[in-house]
Amino acid sequence: MRNVISIRVQNVPGVLSHVAGLLASRGYNVDSLTVGATDDPKFSRMTIVLECDPKTMMQVERQLTKLVTVVETKNLSDCEHVERDLALIRVAVTTQERSSVLELVEIFRASVIDVGQKSLLIEISGRGSKLDAFIKALAPFKIVSVTRSGCIAALRGDVELDELNDKN
Repeated sequence: MRNVISIRVQNVPGVLSHVAGLLASRGYNVDSLTVGATDDPKFSRMTIVLECDPKTMMQVERQLTKLVTVVETKNLSDCEHVERDLALIRVAVTTQERSSVLELVEIFRASVIDVGQKSLLIEISGRGSKLDAFIKALAPFKIVSVTRSGCIAALRGDVELDELNDKN
């Protein structure tokens, strides 16, 4: 089962190493791990995607909460949430191919963010499956490079606001 975990951690050196080390030492295979700043500079948010059964997922959550630098963990897979990945894709294009690639960009609601004489740099965001479908649609053209972020996720609705009000 695919699990998306959101972790709030202290923004101190070595946190990523501690979390990655814990997961690696226990033999968990991480499909995606992203880290970024939050609105509070004392904390960062990690989003980890793991493929594992519910029992293993409970173990992962328990082990993560034992780390001193981990403030909070939440398995978003059990809740309504929004996920996004980002990809930057450079496609080599001839003059004749350019309009076909631009048509795909429009269909997938992507954006061209850099134009060269012989290539286009395209930005696309969405669920991982959307990015996979876009890359597959570009297969007839020469894809020069693909750079993808990991998954980021957030709860839908006012859940985080409700939790904030409960703390006050």
